Amino acid sequence: MEDRIEIGWLFDFYGPLLTDRQRKLLSLYCEEDFSFSEIAAQEGISRQGVYDAVHRGARQLEAYERQLGLLERYRRLTQGLGDCLSILRDAPGDEAQRARELLAGLLSQEEE
Repeated sequence: MEDRIEIGWLFDFYGPLLTDRQRKLLSLYCEEDFSFSEIAAQEGISRQGVYDAVHRGARQLEAYERQLGLLERYRRLTQGLGDCLSILRDAPGDEAQRARELLAGLLSQEEE
């Protein structure tokens, strides 16, 4: 399974597609940085139950990404926008300045 940060990214994109229970447990794991034991104690279930639910949810998120590719698309888009902005940083003139402003605006919209 992918690391917690990658699961967090996938959760940001596909979390609404999970069940309420999966969303809650993955939110505690990814966003609140709770351990399996901490989640188990809070939710009144076994550590193994939390482990199984988190891993099932993570596999589901990975399956959504394989099918839809939204996270990969986001990463390519923000990388491309950043690269274009870097190229234009040293370009002179009003048109280059306008292009820099447009790219910076697009990049900040994507990062929100």
